[in-house]
Amino acid sequence: MPESTDPVRHREKMQKIKAARDRMMETKTGEKGLIIVHTGAGKGKSSSGFGMIMRCIAHEMPCAVVQFIKGDWTTGEREFLRARFARECTFVVSGEGFTWETQDRDRDIAAARAGWEQAKTLIRDPAIRFVLLDEINIALRYDYLPLDEVLDFLRDEKPPMTHVVLTGRNAKPDLIALADLVTEMTMVKHPFRDGIMAQKGIEF
Repeated sequence: MPESTDPVRHREKMQKIKAARDRMMETKTGEKGLIIVHTGAGKGKSSSGFGMIMRCIAHEMPCAVVQFIKGDWTTGEREFLRARFARECTFVVSGEGFTWETQDRDRDIAAARAGWEQAKTLIRDPAIRFVLLDEINIALRYDYLPLDEVLDFLRDEKPPMTHVVLTGRNAKPDLIALADLVTEMTMVKHPFRDGIMAQKGIEF
């Protein structure tokens, strides 16, 4: 009987894997508030961040979202959190829409600055355990916010046990270097290339 279908061999193999896994887990005892970056051209950066928000709510961890770009664009996550979990999750919208829509750099900078000031207040709040900075990488990419200021704050002022997630394409290399966890979403296929518009429940 091939090893792949032999139940005895399979059980022995899984026992060895479990023993090795248990030994590895015994060495992982540290805890800290993580700086997490979701970047890349693929879909799922914000979606992953909002998935973490759901986890925090389930674990009764107070959390917050600051959206830097999407502006008045109605999103399912915003409507859901504000309607159902306003006490558990503070939701701040600072952007006025994508930069090609506003076409006003000064307004975009002012909106990003206002969002960043609110983000700093939320991150400093000892009661809040998780803060999602949605699309802040776009604001950093266009120099709406000084990168060094953001890095210095995260390095020096973020409470030790507070998690912060920063999403958006083209994350700056220095931010990637500072982060504890970085995921790059890679696009393989996207229906937009075939003329399909953004779909409710999928993109927003």
